[in-house]
Amino acid sequence: MLNALSVRNIVLIDQLDLALGAGMTVLTGETGAGKSILLDALALALGGRGDASLVRQGQDSGQVVAVLELAADHPARALLRDNAVPDDEDVILRRVQFADGRTRAFINDQPVSAALMQKVGSQIVEIHGQHDDRALVDMATHRAALDAFGELGTDVAAVRESWAVLAEVQQAVEEQRAMVAEAVAAEDYARHTVEELEKLRPVAGEEEELAERRQQLQQAEKASADVVEIDEILNGPNAPAPALASLMRRLLRKVDGGAELFQPIVDALDASLQVLDRTTDALEDLKREMAFDPAELEAVEERLFALRAAARKHQTSCDGLVEVLEKYQADLDTLQSGEGRLKALEGQEAAARARYREAADILSSGRQRAANALSQAVEAELPDLKLGAARFIVDHQIERDRVAASGFDQIAFHVQTNPGTAAGPLLKVASGGELSRFLLALKVVLADRGSAPVLIFDEIDTGVGGAVADAIGRRLARLSRGVQVLTVTHAPQVAARADRHLLIEKQMVEEGAFMRTHVRPLDKPARQEEVARMLAGAEITNEARAAAKKLLGAVG
Repeated sequence: MLNALSVRNIVLIDQLDLALGAGMTVLTGETGAGKSILLDALALALGGRGDASLVRQGQDSGQVVAVLELAADHPARALLRDNAVPDDEDVILRRVQFADGRTRAFINDQPVSAALMQKVGSQIVEIHGQHDDRALVDMATHRAALDAFGELGTDVAAVRESWAVLAEVQQAVEEQRAMVAEAVAAEDYARHTVEELEKLRPVAGEEEELAERRQQLQQAEKASADVVEIDEILNGPNAPAPALASLMRRLLRKVDGGAELFQPIVDALDASLQVLDRTTDALEDLKREMAFDPAELEAVEERLFALRAAARKHQTSCDGLVEVLEKYQADLDTLQSGEGRLKALEGQEAAARARYREAADILSSGRQRAANALSQAVEAELPDLKLGAARFIVDHQIERDRVAASGFDQIAFHVQTNPGTAAGPLLKVASGGELSRFLLALKVVLADRGSAPVLIFDEIDTGVGGAVADAIGRRLARLSRGVQVLTVTHAPQVAARADRHLLIEKQMVEEGAFMRTHVRPLDKPARQEEVARMLAGAEITNEARAAAKKLLGAVG
């Protein structure tokens, strides 16, 4: 509940510290005393839109602090923990409004966004008024209100869970489908590349070996002419060895005939022939080592050029062609396995969709039963609120093609204010006074099923009196047995049923220096006087005092 409200420098409120309690509290006072200012200040602390005009004239800033007591399992506490805000025993909402239009928001003294403050505040406090567009007037809350009334939490959770599973599988299907589509689009190129590279059969390190062999063959090609020339000189028609051998034989015969003076020449020729033999052997060894085959050079160059051309095409090195081949082979494998996985995922999607539809059908049936019961329960409250001819309709639209966490259903609260008139959305069809009474009937029916712990009603009794005002008071009192109720009222029948009574009035400060709004708790005599004022108007008569005493006694 709302334990305390502290306001500083907001419009006519210079300083206000208000302690509140459980049950029903009424705020009364003459028109213009500042009741709306107090609600505007509270709305600011709950994350409402800031406005520089809220700052008291002459001040740089204003501030509102709301101290809230919550059950340990209240959803707002989980929201605080999810946003790393300390979850203290009390939840303290503090909002600072600056005169330049800026605002700052704090929860338990930690800076937060106004959006988070609004989200937390909306789970704790609901403000209802004739022209208020929050709480149950907002169509976005109607489905949740119906689910709470029908106690459909388990079915709602089942739909949300099955929807989450379906959404996850659908995303996986879309991703897999996109991957397969991409693979299919590149399939022809991938197959061509694989065929090309498998035919080429690149091997890591092959380029270096081919380049080295090519260099050897090119060197051999260049040296081959010299080898041929040497071979021609040593072994050709004019080779020296035969001539020298013939000369040596002639001289040797002379030496044998006694001409020993030729012996040195014979020895020299023999040595020369031996050198020539060794030279010829060296030449043969060289010819074998430099065996040059033009066809081999051509083959080596063709292979090397083919590898380098493929590397340029695929923007990689010759060694990188092995990885290119593996990549495109993997792409083709992915296409085959991807299509199989896609079929499997599509099967999972169909199964998840069937589970979702089953859960959503169960929830939709439950909502239909709850809608009928809610309509009857609300309409049972309407006669005492002078709306006996009106109808309350839960418009339940089922869209079976709709896939959402909330199920198939669109829920909206409609009303028919008079027989023969068209039914329509609550906010559009009901007048201000009718709207507030419809909302009150709804809150009475929904009070013990998912209601916010603090309900504030702003002059919902405007334009009614007598029995209708008394019916409103009785329903507010009934509500306050389950939740904290604060109501701004001009109806003495409503004020008389409250557990406590706060009077809002203007005070002149320092002999005309400035005017301020003051809130005063009323004891029993003062309360009787205020109820008498509400009954009589400007001049309080003894008859009004007697009527006030009787009214307070009747409801006490």
